[in-house]
Amino acid sequence: MAKIELKQPIVEEISAHIKDAQSVVLVDYRGLTVEQDTRLRKELREAGIIYKVYKNTMMNFAFKGTDFEALAPYLEGPSAVAISSSDATAPARVICKFAKEAPKLEVKGGIVEGIAYDAEGIANIAKIPSREELLSKLFGSMQAPIASFARVMNQLAEKGGAAAAAESASAESEPAPEETPAAE
Repeated sequence: MAKIELKQPIVEEISAHIKDAQSVVLVDYRGLTVEQDTRLRKELREAGIIYKVYKNTMMNFAFKGTDFEALAPYLEGPSAVAISSSDATAPARVICKFAKEAPKLEVKGGIVEGIAYDAEGIANIAKIPSREELLSKLFGSMQAPIASFARVMNQLAEKGGAAAAAESASAESEPAPEETPAAE
């Protein structure tokens, strides 16, 4: 079997992973202990991220002609790739959080939703909350006025119901007595 026939399935595997990817992050994993690498792989897997070590030439062939071709300059030295097709910020978030515990893990660069970023850009993207966090904050802010309204209505009901509400409304709507100018 020729060498190219052996390499083709690997290039096709990488291409299949990046086909629907929202983000791809390249890292240099040199210096990680086996225990650290195992923990990193577990955290990425739990977040639904594909994390693999491929040869740079294989990734280069797979990236050619795609949005991820901008990653070619980062394909030097040992490289691992983290790919997510569901949450665009998840690989950056998980890897940057893990890099705080394991400083040997170095982010090289990445592409998030079609835009190339260097290591600093990926670190900034890692600060963006997940989609679920953003949705919960949105719903929380929408729920606050409704909860306040419900509390006010409950207090009115406890004070005497509609009669008390009508009295307070009529008291507010009555015009204040006009002041007459003092005679000089």
